[in-house]
Amino acid sequence: MKRYLHLLTLLLASLALGAQTPTGSVHIKNGTVLTITNGVLTEADVVVENGKITGVGKSLRTPAGAKVIDATGQFVMPGIIDAHSHIALDAVNEATNPVTAEVWTGDVLDPFDISIYRALAGGVTAAHAMHGSANAIGGQCETIKLRYGTYNPEDLKMQGAPRTIKFALGENPMRVHGEGNRILPRTRMGVEHVFRQAFSEAKDYMAAQESYQKKKASDPTAVAPKYDYRMETLADILRGEIIIHCHSYRADEILMLLEVCKDFGIKRLVFQHTNEGFKVAPELAEFGAMASVFADWWAYKFEVYYSTAYNAAILTRNGVVTSINSDSEDYIRHLYHQAGKTQRYGQLTDDEALRLITLNPAIQLGIDARVGSLEKGKDGDIAIFSAHPLSIYAVPQMTIVDGIVRFDIKADDNDMRLSVDPEKTEDMMLEYAVEHRCMEGVEGHAAHHH
Repeated sequence: MKRYLHLLTLLLASLALGAQTPTGSVHIKNGTVLTITNGVLTEADVVVENGKITGVGKSLRTPAGAKVIDATGQFVMPGIIDAHSHIALDAVNEATNPVTAEVWTGDVLDPFDISIYRALAGGVTAAHAMHGSANAIGGQCETIKLRYGTYNPEDLKMQGAPRTIKFALGENPMRVHGEGNRILPRTRMGVEHVFRQAFSEAKDYMAAQESYQKKKASDPTAVAPKYDYRMETLADILRGEIIIHCHSYRADEILMLLEVCKDFGIKRLVFQHTNEGFKVAPELAEFGAMASVFADWWAYKFEVYYSTAYNAAILTRNGVVTSINSDSEDYIRHLYHQAGKTQRYGQLTDDEALRLITLNPAIQLGIDARVGSLEKGKDGDIAIFSAHPLSIYAVPQMTIVDGIVRFDIKADDNDMRLSVDPEKTEDMMLEYAVEHRCMEGVEGHAAHHH
């Protein structure tokens, strides 16, 4: 018990000092490096120092203190990114109103979710932890790094990632609100009206705020309009500060939302699922909208009765930035398999297929300057495979986030893959926090004052 209290005291001290999320240094040697943006390098190295890639090439110098990983005969690629996930969340749907832009999944992250570790076991290093699709305009989402082993939910957040929000078309908001609560929307027409009404109200809210700012300069008695975080969020969408990620299936509804966004000057738009996106691929490309799709998953309800396994390839060939997502704590471990299907259906090249699970989802989340390819200056988020990741025989060997090995098929305990022992996990998490946060933070703080 004393040891436990000591660890807890150190952890709290670390948090009080504002310790940074830990980073590491690794030197991956002699692997086949799939850079995504600069071709394939054989018998090459990747060097990460303090969480950032500092070199990609042959016979690179090993930084002092870096962990050396021999990748001979193995394949090294950027960490996989899932643009549509619900892992690490304690709650998904705030289904109390057709518009709930005021809520945020980042408030309810669960660092103990075993799905985080299992995703790492599939080479995934980042995910988009999304609100659900019960609302026409749902809550804000959180882009997370899969830093399994942290005790602090804040450490999961990818600091600096753009804000995102979940929208939904079709059956889900219709069923939850129209059929379930007998309120708007009950039809697909009603869903469109929710969007237009919400954005119109946001424009009025913005106008009132602007009027107040002008008035108070000359009138100190001017009264500010009532603050409304829902309206603030919608206003930020109109300002281009938040990326819309919209649950969608049917082509007619996809076109509908494109028209709504055109009318309100909204440009940052990603369609999720997008099962009939292949029907309107030129229109999506012309608008600049992006699409995050399933490889071959449809017919699980009537409105998604029809799609094609060629969807991702058709969208790609039409110039739409396309990704493949999981929307599943199981599929997230197999995104490299899902990407491989696009070579069977659509004959995408290796780089095109791998972009669907690396650089393209990074672009959709607005984080491509930091992740999605192996380039100098980007985050040290890397996956190492036993064979080419698009091969059915490939097995993830090691997953690295910010230069820290978070999954190692050879070194990790077998029971980590099965379930979580709450008591063991609590102890493990505290030890990890002390090792990587408290000791650095407290000792560094003490050294500074001495």
